[in-house]
Amino acid sequence: MEHREHLADLRRTLNDWRASGARIAFVPTMGNLHRGHLTLIQEARARADRVIASVFVNPLQFGPGEDLDAYPRTLEQDRRLLAETGCDLLFTPKADTMYPHGQAVQTFVEVPGISDILCGATRPGHFRGVATVVCKLLNMVRPDVALFGEKDFQQLLVIRRMVEDLSIPVEIVGIGTVRESDGLAMSSRNGYLSTEERGRAAALYRALNLATDRLRRGDPPDAAERIALETLDAAGMRPDYVSIRTAATLGPVADTDTDLVVLGAAYLGRTRLIDNVRVTRDTGRP
Repeated sequence: MEHREHLADLRRTLNDWRASGARIAFVPTMGNLHRGHLTLIQEARARADRVIASVFVNPLQFGPGEDLDAYPRTLEQDRRLLAETGCDLLFTPKADTMYPHGQAVQTFVEVPGISDILCGATRPGHFRGVATVVCKLLNMVRPDVALFGEKDFQQLLVIRRMVEDLSIPVEIVGIGTVRESDGLAMSSRNGYLSTEERGRAAALYRALNLATDRLRRGDPPDAAERIALETLDAAGMRPDYVSIRTAATLGPVADTDTDLVVLGAAYLGRTRLIDNVRVTRDTGRP
């Protein structure tokens, strides 16, 4: 596996790939890779001739008091895992490559509306940081296809809207959430959990599944949300939100909507976990 740190070197390699007619797939990450990330690499391998991954811990998407300094950085382990999984090139830009004039005067990309709800309400500015860094990385790599995990469902929709609105010529592919044996969605932040907390963490997934069951039985969304919140409380988790939305836009659910997503975020100790479950609801209407 090749490794590039500088943008000029990256572009020379990518230009050679394109000249040979290669289709390029891209997986952007913040490192500390787990099986969910490696599944994205495997899926990318199936969709393209060449696969590139990036590792960059993006300061713009961390708010005051969040875990930027504590976020785990495991580059050597990440390099080994990527090489073993079939990645062709690893791009590890420095902050001054991504933000050459400094973060304070950085040009931002913002997706209004969809960025301000759910996780965006709890973490103001987070999705502006995500949209900005992903836009820059897509412009640097210019891939044919980019892959993202559906665990971060709101993030995926923000990126899709950004790509559509800015006419960026890339296919965005969402890949289903990879889970531990008890259902906990794989996440780099799971490493923050104590042994005792880890034993309770799958309650978030169970709570969202209870809500989906209620929806399939015909319960209204607010009743299904209430069941999920009660389940989180009973498990000793501190809910941030549980919300049932339309899967296409994260808009409010109308009586005729059938393609829904149940999204949740909750704190376990100091760790904030997120997850979501898709559900098709039978409205009983033709």
